[in-house]
Amino acid sequence: MVIDIPNQVMEQIHMTPEQLRLELAVYLYEKKRLTMGQAKRLAGLGQIAFQKELAKRDVYIHYDMKDFEKDLENLGIQPNA
Repeated sequence: MVIDIPNQVMEQIHMTPEQLRLELAVYLYEKKRLTMGQAKRLAGLGQIAFQKELAKRDVYIHYDMKDFEKDLENLGIQPNA
């Protein structure tokens, strides 16, 4: 899908298309509408660069106990019962 944003609007907000994509990616990640992977792809950035952009905007990485347990499982470590 392509979203057409008039040049006049882009000029009014003083942003390049790349900057707008980054802002949209950060916003949707913060609102938990996109995963980290989806958001970084939308922004056109690598993992570390996207995380740095989140940090600049005081957006915290979504990582909870379920994520931690999945990481342990992927590493072959069994959490203590």
